[in-house]
Amino acid sequence: MQAEPSTAAVKLGPTRIGLVGATGLIGTLVIQVASASDEARIVGIARREARLPEGARMEMFVAQPDKWGEVLEAVQPRSLICALGTTMRKVGGDETAFKAVDQDLIVATAEAAVEAGVPNMVLVSSAGADPRSTNFYLRVKGETEQLVSKVGFKRLDILRPGLLRGVREDDFRLVEKLAMFASPVVDPLLPQKWEMYRSIDADIVAEAALGLGMRRAAGRFTHDNEAMKRAAREWRNAVERHAVDEE
Repeated sequence: MQAEPSTAAVKLGPTRIGLVGATGLIGTLVIQVASASDEARIVGIARREARLPEGARMEMFVAQPDKWGEVLEAVQPRSLICALGTTMRKVGGDETAFKAVDQDLIVATAEAAVEAGVPNMVLVSSAGADPRSTNFYLRVKGETEQLVSKVGFKRLDILRPGLLRGVREDDFRLVEKLAMFASPVVDPLLPQKWEMYRSIDADIVAEAALGLGMRRAAGRFTHDNEAMKRAAREWRNAVERHAVDEE
């Protein structure tokens, strides 16, 4: 994992940040967190109309994926947060259909963003992502990270959260629910080599994504749970400082 000095973003006004995957757990929380402050303004892009969180302050564009690059070129966000993803259950166990979203669509979106002049990307991946993994899900995540890394962003932040704790609207996942219920007991018992899979609040991941999306130092950075917690604290500190300056 590439280390980076811990620095908070300094800015004078709201930063425009693009978002794909706005209807999922992380995407919804990114909208909620950003709407609660004047640090960032979200520009969402989706294939269809979607119900937005209550109190959302953002722009939402509806377009087919092959037109997303045109939207990004028009709005010129400082960075793009990619929270796209599906599940094997949603695609009926079809590995090709799963890969079409979790790899093909993500890579195509990244390429379109670079072509549109977006310098930074924050990619929500998964703990254990590895292109050599025997686990299909983790292998696809790892391959996607590799492919996006070659697209040409000035800065790429890859988030690898463990089990996400949060409420998913209209997306009941029994195994995930049971794991969340057991996580307070299981997390401390996990050996060091498995600590990457420990649970983390989804709103922390959202805060980290926003904070990292506004950083300007170039490079490729991979963030585990602890790194995301630090980035989330820096986001909250920046919000508090901005609020004080406004008084």
